[in-house]
Amino acid sequence: MNYILLIFPVLVGSMLVFVIKPSNRIVRLLLAFSGAYLLSVTILHLLPDVYSESQNHKRIGVFILIGIILQSVLESFSKGAEHGHIHIHSDGKRFPTLLFISLCIHAFSEGLPIHNTDYNLLWAIVVHKIPIAIVLTTFLIHTKHTKKTVFIFLFFFGLMSPLGVLVGNKFQFFTIYGTEITAFIIGVFLHISTIILFESSENHKFNLQKFTAILFGIILTILTL
Repeated sequence: MNYILLIFPVLVGSMLVFVIKPSNRIVRLLLAFSGAYLLSVTILHLLPDVYSESQNHKRIGVFILIGIILQSVLESFSKGAEHGHIHIHSDGKRFPTLLFISLCIHAFSEGLPIHNTDYNLLWAIVVHKIPIAIVLTTFLIHTKHTKKTVFIFLFFFGLMSPLGVLVGNKFQFFTIYGTEITAFIIGVFLHISTIILFESSENHKFNLQKFTAILFGIILTILTL
């Protein structure tokens, strides 16, 4: 079931682009909602869990910081794709290898701790991936990559999180250090979600629709506690 749910948002996001072609305004609102939901799940669910499972709070904090730092490094290659803003130019002649590798690493790592947590992490990833898949598919189409390239990119990107779940389940290492790995992912989520919330508004002006989307994401998380 976890595997299907993790592939589902990539399929939905890409199909929305090909069928509906959502406007930039809709995508920004989806990003704001997903960012708020991701941040709320991280603060209300994941953070309390990792600190309650470990006596060494400093160690947990270090892994959270490592997650933030590593995500910053990955974004230098992905150009912000994880938070819905791809600052990269391509003529469609070359496969975006660095973008592909960095996104696959990100997606794979997200799946690793799922077997050690409840469904909150799973749903946070699902909600987060839908607008990201929309932005990614739109980018690949606009840069005039062939449909084959777009399909290959999205296919393997969609498989990375389920692969992370599979590896996390099969190898005892990821169970033994499950709390630390979850702390690492918390750092990644904190970095991504805060950037999404800051970048989803134009010139940092108050936007009622964006505020409503953020509020909805927060309330939804609280109601699922």
